[in-house]
Amino acid sequence: MEEKYTIGVDYGTESGRAVLVSLKDGREIADHVTPYRHGVIDEELPESKIPLGYEWALQHPSDYVEVLTTSIPEVLNVTGVSKDDIIGIGIDFTACTMLPVDENDIPLSFHPEWKDNPHSWIKLWKHHAAQYKADQLNEIAERRGEKFLPRYGGKISSEWMIAKIWQILEEAPEVYEKADKFVEATDWVVSQLSGNLVRNSCTAGYKSIWHKRDGYPSKAFFKELDPRLEHLTETKLRGEILPLGSKAGELTKEMAGAIGLNPGIAVAVGNVDAHAAVPAMGVVTPGKMVMAMGTSICHMLLGEEEKQVEGMCGVVEDGIIPNFYGYEAGQSAVGDIFGWYVNQAVPEYVKQEAEEQGLNTHEYLEKQASIYSPGEIGLLALDWWNGNRSVLVDTNLGGLLVGMTLQTKPEEIYRALLEATAFGTRKIVDAFHQNGVSVDELYACGGLPQKNKLLMQIYADVTNRTIKIADSKQTPALGAAMFAAVAAGSEKGGYDTVLQAAENMARVKDEVVKPIPEHVEIYERLYEEYVKLHDYFGRGENDVMKRLKEIRKPTSEAVSTN
Repeated sequence: MEEKYTIGVDYGTESGRAVLVSLKDGREIADHVTPYRHGVIDEELPESKIPLGYEWALQHPSDYVEVLTTSIPEVLNVTGVSKDDIIGIGIDFTACTMLPVDENDIPLSFHPEWKDNPHSWIKLWKHHAAQYKADQLNEIAERRGEKFLPRYGGKISSEWMIAKIWQILEEAPEVYEKADKFVEATDWVVSQLSGNLVRNSCTAGYKSIWHKRDGYPSKAFFKELDPRLEHLTETKLRGEILPLGSKAGELTKEMAGAIGLNPGIAVAVGNVDAHAAVPAMGVVTPGKMVMAMGTSICHMLLGEEEKQVEGMCGVVEDGIIPNFYGYEAGQSAVGDIFGWYVNQAVPEYVKQEAEEQGLNTHEYLEKQASIYSPGEIGLLALDWWNGNRSVLVDTNLGGLLVGMTLQTKPEEIYRALLEATAFGTRKIVDAFHQNGVSVDELYACGGLPQKNKLLMQIYADVTNRTIKIADSKQTPALGAAMFAAVAAGSEKGGYDTVLQAAENMARVKDEVVKPIPEHVEIYERLYEEYVKLHDYFGRGENDVMKRLKEIRKPTSEAVSTN
């Protein structure tokens, strides 16, 4: 029997990548990255140049289609694999990345009469301008004693679907009225492939307050938010919700021609990037936390029962792996913090020295920072450069760096930022472990574990846990390809369950990162200091970060939506 393949397409914040994967052993035969032509739209709309408000983040729908039409033909060209041996396609996506569509599932931003209204565009996951609606939603839900709230760590995020929809209703009611549906970008792209718009249980559960047994929150709750939202779920959030691994439909003839595959192959329902990575690392049982590490970190964990954990982004039955409760938490910025420092704050002489040594700036700073022992730099930072996702769920918080002197060097600051993100992960690990959801070992995937050995040693030392590293550089895409194999089924050469797919296709490296006992001891002391700062600035004793944002707003928040 000829070897069969699927394609996984991973949609990130800045680009999308297609990976051709063997179903026999999970080997990645080829991959190709397509940068988004319009990138992250956070200052002004393309063409019209209409300015955007503070903490807006949009994207262009055509960029997502371009990933399919560019990267998929490219992986076919470089491998020579016959399209007859490719049995399915699956995608994963950053979430909640959402958009309004018309009755034909066309994005409103494609319509000439709506393209100059920012609210008609895709709102990227890190669009935080809906925070004020999230605050109102949480206040009302808490007052009403809504039972869904504890499933999300006590707070619904501004990054998620309902807050973003409510912001549209509040600021552009005409867009809200025109929208036939509000959909996740992952479901919209699946509809472009299959001609069938269905919702997936992962984003519905984690990002839209949907529950497998209870459904969406009550009409009474939505009515109290705003009378115009009373019928939201059966109108603009309507649609079949399918579990992960389901077949959303089959590749249409038109799209097959555009991407070079056979029409009729299985198209899996959409997934979230980090969640797709879990089975791709062979994690199909509790006690193992998977960290998808890139610009941000998403932390995933399986459990056998539903527990309440402060600040978790959600617990969803079958949300990651069938027959388990899938827990999610996260940090809003990790690689983004290191990138900010290198791009905005590193002196020119550091970049010159890096170039002379044949290193990029990150590699040079990692090398220099590795010289120091834990505690030697005398610095401590809070990792809130893009707000705090878990455990405080507050996008109005900001970063902090303590202990600088006239002798402080750039590599010392760099190390402090690495350590800060590790402390943030430790806070999340502790929140789960102390509430009865075991975290015995860590698994890491994404760009950062492949690039920064110092970072992974710091994470092992700070959490005092062994870390296993993904063997794949494109773990979410591998997971998406695995779910495509399940959507195709064994009759076509795929698998009938994701457990079977994981058994054959999952890959982790042989070597592991183990904590160094003497480092653990010092980091324990530093972590105690981190927690004091975390609680002082994050739990209301000193709201200076929020007051600074309030002072800043009047000069930068104005946005025209006319």
